[in-house]
Amino acid sequence: MQLPNPFIITADYMGPEYFCDRLDETKVLENNIRNGRNTVLISSRRMGKSGLIAHVFNQEYVSKSYRTFSVDIYPTSSLAEMVFLLAKEIAGPLKSKEERFLESFLTIVKSLRLGFKMDSVTGRLVFDLSLGEIIKPAETLSEIFTYLEASESPCVVAMDEFQQIAEYPEKNVIELLRSHVQKCRKTWFVFAGSNRRMMEKLFNNPSEPFYMSCSPLYLEAIPYDSYLSFANHHFEAAGKKIREDCFKSVYDLFEGHTWYVQRILNELYAWTNKGDEATEQLMREVLTYVINTYARTFQEQISVVPEAQKQLMIAIAKEENAEQVTSIAFCKKHSLKSPSTVQSALRVLHDKGTVSRKGNTYSITNRLLRIWLVREY
Repeated sequence: MQLPNPFIITADYMGPEYFCDRLDETKVLENNIRNGRNTVLISSRRMGKSGLIAHVFNQEYVSKSYRTFSVDIYPTSSLAEMVFLLAKEIAGPLKSKEERFLESFLTIVKSLRLGFKMDSVTGRLVFDLSLGEIIKPAETLSEIFTYLEASESPCVVAMDEFQQIAEYPEKNVIELLRSHVQKCRKTWFVFAGSNRRMMEKLFNNPSEPFYMSCSPLYLEAIPYDSYLSFANHHFEAAGKKIREDCFKSVYDLFEGHTWYVQRILNELYAWTNKGDEATEQLMREVLTYVINTYARTFQEQISVVPEAQKQLMIAIAKEENAEQVTSIAFCKKHSLKSPSTVQSALRVLHDKGTVSRKGNTYSITNRLLRIWLVREY
């Protein structure tokens, strides 16, 4: 299917033609699956974790040899919600297959029987699961693992934003999940997360159940040359051009961060007529337009942030990549109250994901918000 705009900004995977590079990462993840290794995939938010997983699941060997499932648990706040999404992902496709597949699922996952009802018109079983039917989540989770292991084909399950599991109110959820995972012989897992600190704690801390249980894979920015080639290809295919200085401005501004580069390229492609070229001047106009579309959202977001946190956000945004943020010099430069106040505000902003840390450097996680903060304050 030919897309009207080849620079995808949704979470949907549209096929290899619209997927840029990641050759090495694709090979590593596929090899892990082939060789029975669970993977922990870590990157910043919107760097392309979900796209990479979908791309690997789309590879011929994986798609033909495995049953693949992918669930994003970022919006969940309890074990029941996580089990609900997992059950929907696994059982959902069965409604379009032979009834025996559905019956097989029901035979093993007995605690969800009430979630499958008889269609009053056709008389056939149909999938109809609601969150309220997850009455005993630990029991249902155990049954789901049993079902996966009983599958004729081996399975691969990807759990995105896996660090969310550490926020559940139930005790020992991580231990419970690990106890099931380590017993699997036909099911492999990809645990993906964007909170590097929490993901490394879960998988690299000797006191954690998942310690050293997975092969690590870190997702960084797509290399400049590969991304430039990708952009040139799609512009030229439509009879358009993008100047390299234009692309470089986009790539450098967002440090190659996939979603933000895609967002601007998407607009540049739309704004460039056939036979014309995207220039650096056009890029600046597009950037202003995009920032303005999010301005109301950013205003509402910043309006509810406590003053100390707000001032720190502005200071970090102005530095772009801020170092020694709790130093007296940094506080004086940006008129912040005190190092102790900064430290308290920084802890909250980091925990909420508003601010990201890499080494001893801090930055505003949302790159468009950073630009807006600098512009407005």
